[in-house]
Amino acid sequence: MKIQLGIILIACTLTIARATTNDVLTVAVFDFDSKDEGVRDLGPKVATLVNANLSAQPQIITVERAELEKILSEQELGLSGTVKPDSAAKVGQLTGAKVLVTGRVFKAADQTLIVAKVIGTETGRVYGEMVQGPPAVSIVDLSSNLAVKVCAVIAQKSDTLLARVQTREERVAQIKHALEGKKLPVVSVKISEQHYGRHIIDPAAETELSLILQRCGFKLADAGSTVKPDVEISGEAFSAFGVQKGNLISCKSRVEIKVRDSATGNILAVDRQTSVGVDVAEQTAAKTALQNAAAEVAERVIPKLGGLGLGS
Repeated sequence: MKIQLGIILIACTLTIARATTNDVLTVAVFDFDSKDEGVRDLGPKVATLVNANLSAQPQIITVERAELEKILSEQELGLSGTVKPDSAAKVGQLTGAKVLVTGRVFKAADQTLIVAKVIGTETGRVYGEMVQGPPAVSIVDLSSNLAVKVCAVIAQKSDTLLARVQTREERVAQIKHALEGKKLPVVSVKISEQHYGRHIIDPAAETELSLILQRCGFKLADAGSTVKPDVEISGEAFSAFGVQKGNLISCKSRVEIKVRDSATGNILAVDRQTSVGVDVAEQTAAKTALQNAAAEVAERVIPKLGGLGLGS
């Protein structure tokens, strides 16, 4: 059995490496539900063990448990097996996780069973896996075996768990289509940026958002422009070191923006996005994470700008 699991684990690692084309996949593991008599309090232990086994995979980065709990408590979402597919997108947006793992521990007859749900935060697809054993079986062994199966699901079903990554050109084309027939306002963009522990020379989030706006046909204005903006986009962005795996460094970022009508001062839209970037250099990884977050915000916000601040 151990030899068989070892073979599956090796195949899983190779498949993930191919499926993600050297990108690191971010996974969040929730506490497993364990309310039944005889398994009470096993849920958090199973989650910790599954998390540890998944984090050992070179192509997987797991969201720190303390950070996950803090984020979810602020949003009044439980760190438990009750997470549902319809809330997965929100959790993914808050944590940067592409895949959520949750489940339940329970007893049936003389067997201890652990059932896991693997949820894609971008697609809402859900897959299940299960392990079981007699009462004497070690929860460590069951959790390790489950982690192997979860890893295999992520590798084999990545095409349905993960949304296809859009190129900037595809994103711009999609936004342009949404703006067809609408008059475009003059827009200013000012997003302050900070990477913890390092000085920021050029703001990546502001640059990415401005670039997409420009390619979509918007006129941009800043403090030195003769034309005044109809719409002002302002906000904050920050990034921080995540973890290092071999030569690869991951950084996490968050971009928060407000869209304001310059004439009235009314706030027209608010949005935010968390993302992850990976590179061999920390500064480049941080900028990639900020760029990714800004691009996702742009995809949601820019189509709403048509006609804004123009009295229409």
